[in-house]
Amino acid sequence: MKKLEDLFEHQIQDLYSAESQLIEALPKMAKAANNDKLKKAFENHLEETKEHKKRLEEVSKELGFKPNGEECKAMKGLIKEAESFLKEDAEKDVRDAGIIAESQRVEHYEISGYGTVVRYAKELGHEEAARKLQKTLDEEYKADENLNKMAESRINKEAK
Repeated sequence: MKKLEDLFEHQIQDLYSAESQLIEALPKMAKAANNDKLKKAFENHLEETKEHKKRLEEVSKELGFKPNGEECKAMKGLIKEAESFLKEDAEKDVRDAGIIAESQRVEHYEISGYGTVVRYAKELGHEEAARKLQKTLDEEYKADENLNKMAESRINKEAK
């Protein structure tokens, strides 16, 4: 990598891998959740995640590179950790609280990644890419906020 453009491309590919892995993991999280609102949140975020992946494909195509080629080892690790938690013998309410915790780790990773590529896109003058990536970043913040609200309003209390 010699230029910011190279790093930007690398980061987009990493996010593309992360989103691809998440598309496979979210149905498992939904299935493991006990709370109906939590299940629905995972189902909704799965659809959003598919859209996030599509936006990354669009950005890559517009800028002339392929979105694949990198493996996001961080997401792989986060998903592995979440799957390990799902194997724990936990009461249903405690499991839901733990699922939220694992999911928020994923969201925070995505927020960090999208925040970075938005800044790079702006720095490089890729305004349309920056707009699309910002839309995804905003959705990731919203997903994290939704998880927070569920945890604070009900799930953590039930797990207590």
